[in-house]
Amino acid sequence: MKIGVLGGTGPAGSGLAVRLASAGFEVVIGSRSKYRALEVVDRLNAKWADRGISLEAGDNEAAASADVVVVATPWDAAASTVKEVAPLLKGKVVISMANALAKVGHEFQPLVPPRGSVAASVQAAVPQSLVAAAMHHVPAKELGDISHPCISDVLVCSDHPSATATTIEIVSRMPDLRPLDAGELSNAAPIEAFAAVLLQVNMKYKTRVAIRFTGLDDLKF
Repeated sequence: MKIGVLGGTGPAGSGLAVRLASAGFEVVIGSRSKYRALEVVDRLNAKWADRGISLEAGDNEAAASADVVVVATPWDAAASTVKEVAPLLKGKVVISMANALAKVGHEFQPLVPPRGSVAASVQAAVPQSLVAAAMHHVPAKELGDISHPCISDVLVCSDHPSATATTIEIVSRMPDLRPLDAGELSNAAPIEAFAAVLLQVNMKYKTRVAIRFTGLDDLKF
């Protein structure tokens, strides 16, 4: 399976790209500027040369041509970015991972996009795609450091069962990440907003926290 990452040159996108590649996926890091993507891919391939990962560089059109596409742009560019490549995304699973947040003073606060969540805005921009929301609470730095485990539960929600299943399959192939079906896309709003709480805890205790649910240890995934 080839996975494209739109806006994949930032911390979250490049971190996820490396983690996906280390799990055996072919990954295309996309950007509005192919040259920026080339710089990032060259740096990551050199950093993890001993891991044999497969990272390719391209523009957003190249990333959108993959089998599954992740939207890793800043939240306020997510809908416009997918709209630009909408014909290439028709019928595909598109994973939204952005959180709409703003720093007010010393605190992060959640914002409410016009449609209630970033994921819902993405779905509205590409109505012929199968949008899922996931990866909102995984720390970007830990995600991109494949020399260490990244332990977290990953909430997945979508209005399309096939998109949920595909996203869960992708997440489950990355060691130490546990995907959980969190229902319909309407749940993306509280899932995205909760990222503000995690960031606040990070700042308070000078750490990077992730989410782990109890009561699920005996269940088979």
